[in-house]
Amino acid sequence: MTTPILIRIIIAAAAALGTVLLATPLMIRLASKVGAIDHPDERKVHKESIPRLGGLAIFLAFVCGTLILWGLDEQVFALLLACSVIVLMGYLDDTKNVSPVVKLSFQVVAALVLVQSGVYVSFLTNPFTGEAFSLGVFGIPLTVIWLVGVSNAVNLIDGLDGLASGVSAICASTIAALGFLTGSFTIAGVAVVLAVASAGFLRYNFPPAKIFMGDCGALFLGFVLGALSIMGMAKSAAALSIFVPILILGLPIFDTFFAIARRFRARRPVMQADRGHLHHRLLDLGLSTWQVVTVLYVVTFLMGLAAILLTLLTTPQAVVILIIVTVLFFLGANKLGILRRSETRKLQRDHT
Repeated sequence: MTTPILIRIIIAAAAALGTVLLATPLMIRLASKVGAIDHPDERKVHKESIPRLGGLAIFLAFVCGTLILWGLDEQVFALLLACSVIVLMGYLDDTKNVSPVVKLSFQVVAALVLVQSGVYVSFLTNPFTGEAFSLGVFGIPLTVIWLVGVSNAVNLIDGLDGLASGVSAICASTIAALGFLTGSFTIAGVAVVLAVASAGFLRYNFPPAKIFMGDCGALFLGFVLGALSIMGMAKSAAALSIFVPILILGLPIFDTFFAIARRFRARRPVMQADRGHLHHRLLDLGLSTWQVVTVLYVVTFLMGLAAILLTLLTTPQAVVILIIVTVLFFLGANKLGILRRSETRKLQRDHT
């Protein structure tokens, strides 16, 4: 990496940090004016009404840093346009409440904007033979599903002060590290900007939070992380490259998978919220909000480290890492009772 690129990344990151620190207090005022207030209820952890437009500050910081870094080339423009669609939908949901169908429609449109610019999964690699095979037109729906899925997965973990923003910062840092290691400096720079914007938001979002990011923030962060993860691995032919993005975003992905499985076993609508997520179960064990957030930060960091190792080790060694991580996650979920139908019903009774 040349010195001018490094200097640009540092300047862009500094601009993103300054923007999010200056813009977030303004969003607190704006949220009060437009009625974007998150009120407590039986399922939520917070006990006071909190403004929830912090995602706009993160988005502005990301746009500012990205434009300083790379300007408006075709893919950067498409990424920012797609993110704007997501943030607009999130803002509408935070202020007026939007139906799930409308939210999904916005997310699909945003994903297709990115696909139109050439950002999509065009091939996969057989993890057993190392042979790459083209997905053809099937790469487009797979990419849309991935982007929509990751967006909502990050939104689902946004249930504790500082959790989604901190986890997103760690995930973005992992993508940045992989970008530097593989020479993908465009991806690395944008990921650094996202990591700094998310981390800067913690100044106001860490327990006790003064503002929440809202759907406009959580869905935006999930969308960008999903986009950067496939952009970073799009040209990789490594045998296990398909698992790298899954490991990087492992915490929100696994938590979403467990939520779907739990609700399916309890014969409840998949989209119906409950209090059985990983952070809820850790709270039920007696951990404080600070302790839960710290534990999940560590888990995210370790999964990011595993993702990096996956790209550096031989295929047999990487397979061992992948198996260990998967087994540990399922054992932990079982220990916490996340997948048990009886636990789901108990939680539903206790908090309704």
